[in-house]
Amino acid sequence: MQDLVDTHCHLDAVEFDRDRDEVVHAAGAAGVRTIVVPAVERANFSAVAETCRLYPGCVPAYGIHPMYVDRAVPEDIDVLRATIASSHPVAIGEIGLDFFQQGYDVERQEYYFTEQLKIARDHQLPVILHVRRAVDAVLKQLRRFPVSGGIAHAFNGSRQQAEAFIALGFKLGFGGAMTFDRALRIRELAKTLPLEAIVLETDAPDMPPAWIGKGRNSPAELPRIAQVLAGLRGEEVGHVAAMTTRNAMVALPALVIGQ
Repeated sequence: MQDLVDTHCHLDAVEFDRDRDEVVHAAGAAGVRTIVVPAVERANFSAVAETCRLYPGCVPAYGIHPMYVDRAVPEDIDVLRATIASSHPVAIGEIGLDFFQQGYDVERQEYYFTEQLKIARDHQLPVILHVRRAVDAVLKQLRRFPVSGGIAHAFNGSRQQAEAFIALGFKLGFGGAMTFDRALRIRELAKTLPLEAIVLETDAPDMPPAWIGKGRNSPAELPRIAQVLAGLRGEEVGHVAAMTTRNAMVALPALVIGQ
C-alpha cells in the first residue's frame, strides 16, 4: 500500500509514555510514514517538539485547543508566535471552537481562535481545526480572518458545511468515527464527497475505531481506516491511500513524507 499520513495524532500524550517507541515502530511497519502531532496548549509545546525530534516522520503543529483556553493566558499567544518563528511547524493547530461541553465560554474561545488565525495568516501557514458542534461559528471566523487552508479535523457536519470548507481550501479529516455502522451521516459524506477533499487521521489515543471499542487508539490503525474508506467508496484501497496522502501534502505543504 502507498505510504499513509496520519494527519492528526497526539503522540506526545501520556497514554503513550510507556510504549511510545513500539507505537511508532508499529505505525511505520503498517505503512504510516508521516504523523502530524498537534499541540493543545502552551504547556505541551515542548513535548510535541521533543516527540517530533525523537521520531523521524513525526512533524509538529502548535496551537491552543478550544477545550484548553480556560488554562490559557494572553501571553500564550506571544509564546505561540515566538515558537512558530523559531521552528518549522506544518500548521497552526489544534485550534478552533468547541460548543459541546456545558459551560463553555464563547468569547474566550473566540478570542484565542481568532488570535491564532491571525498568526496563521501572518506566517502563511495552514490550520488544523477543531470544530465540534461549532462548524458554522468556525466558518464565520475563517471568513473574517482568511488563512491558507488546512484541515477540518474529525469532520461531522452537513454536506453544505463540508462544501463550505472545501470552498475555503480545506480538506476534511476522517478517522475512527467513520468505521461505525451507525455513523450514517459521516459514512455518507465519506462515500460521496470528492476524494480530493479527504484526508485520513486517527486522533490517537482518542477516537478509536469500531474494532477497538473503548481501547487506546494508535496510528497503526490508519491502514484499516483507509480500507473502510475504500470500501464505502467502492474504490481500490491503494488508490484511496495514494490520494489521501497527496491531499495531506496539499493541505499541509511543508509535509515531507517519511521525513
